[in-house]
Amino acid sequence: MIPGRFTYHRPGSVSEAVKLLASLGEDARPLAGGHSLIPMMKLRLAQPEHLIDLGRITALKGIRRDGAEIVIGAMTTQAEIIGSALLGETAPILAEAAIVIADPQVRYVGTIGGNVANGDPGNDMPGLMLCLDAHYTLVGPVGTRKVAARDFYEAAFFTKLQAGEIVTELRFAVPAANHGWAYEKLKRKIGDYAVAAAAVTLAVSGGKCTSAAIALTNVAQTPLLAVDAAKALVGSSLDKSAIDAAAKAAMAISDPVADTRGPKEYRQSVLGVMVRRAIERAKSRAR
Repeated sequence: MIPGRFTYHRPGSVSEAVKLLASLGEDARPLAGGHSLIPMMKLRLAQPEHLIDLGRITALKGIRRDGAEIVIGAMTTQAEIIGSALLGETAPILAEAAIVIADPQVRYVGTIGGNVANGDPGNDMPGLMLCLDAHYTLVGPVGTRKVAARDFYEAAFFTKLQAGEIVTELRFAVPAANHGWAYEKLKRKIGDYAVAAAAVTLAVSGGKCTSAAIALTNVAQTPLLAVDAAKALVGSSLDKSAIDAAAKAAMAISDPVADTRGPKEYRQSVLGVMVRRAIERAKSRAR
């Protein structure tokens, strides 16, 4: 299929992009990597009259440390995340998740901002941002605001983004140097969404789990923060009974749809396996 006609805009700054979105209204869409929007345009499921390409805005790119926080520009690509020495030292779970997103061609163009802002429950980074308790900086016609990733997702493709707003950066606290982490994802083939996926971060002291966060991907209409699953780990030695309890709690809040990846019951069962594997690997990495 061929997209409908549109006018192409390439602003050089965030303020210029926001002004264009505000003036053009519902007929305009921002363009990051394009891996969600362009296929929808080809199928005529989306027919914007104006595309606002964010690719020239250098202020939206880069990875840096700001005191106790890591800051990632929204137009930073998945390939740049994989290659970042800073993230490799402080938050290696991002690279572990990024490297199983689609294929290299996609990762060299696809951006973390587009991945989190689209509201697609199959995208990998939103769940990871829940796990890391990240915050998104949103810039729009009325100014700048910050929204917690854990509050951002409302339903499939519905988020807290308001008309004319764009995500400009993601921020999260630098994880403790001795934390454990893992991202486990099962997919049918290269480039596919997850049948189910789980992100886990945890800390261990004196042989006991002192903190944990677990987030789930593509098993509901939004990414899920598995609060009760994490609670099942805290205070335990991360033994089999605690891990089983966490997996059971994660499965209980999931509600995957039956699709070409399998029936609901199968996808829930796979989720349990992913949670168990992620906890085990995170435990092995915690120091």
